Amino acid sequence: MIDRIEWLGHGGFAILDALRIYINPRRIARPSQPADIVLISHHDYALCSTVDIEKLRSEQTQLIISESAQRDLPDGTVLRPWQSISMGRACIKAVPAERGVGFVISINYHDIYYAGDTGMIPEMFRIRADIALLPLDENFTAQQAAELAAKMRPRYVIPYHVRGGAAPLDALAFARMSTEATQVILPSLAAR
Repeated sequence: MIDRIEWLGHGGFAILDALRIYINPRRIARPSQPADIVLISHHDYALCSTVDIEKLRSEQTQLIISESAQRDLPDGTVLRPWQSISMGRACIKAVPAERGVGFVISINYHDIYYAGDTGMIPEMFRIRADIALLPLDENFTAQQAAELAAKMRPRYVIPYHVRGGAAPLDALAFARMSTEATQVILPSLAAR
């Protein structure tokens, strides 16, 4: 499953499996096939790009959004923390984040946790995932990410919000702090 997850830059990801799921798409090219599901974690210019969402949509695309994203995407299905929805072979659960929501995506016997735009919050420690997508920025330090990963014990972690300045060094520090049971996959900084 890990080989089907693509970092789109900043806080965006694509999970391209039996279903095509996009999380906070931004600055993307129009794909050859539309998305099955688009997830928007919160209203923020860097995470809620209506132009990019439209590149992915078809009549069948399901748009799942946080309450704060509803003003820009009034036709989306709002999920509040701990609410879930099943779509085909996937179950999407919104989970708390400091701004908007995060998501737990259950697909093909894997649980993928997308933390959202957040710092460390107590609710994170209730989540168990096979793959964790965690922010590394001024709100969520490498030390905090390593602490969460040690308690959550995912098999893989992919950090995001990794860009410019000290952030690449933070990602490397996080990788060094992580336990042997968790493999840290650093996104390609050159590509984004």
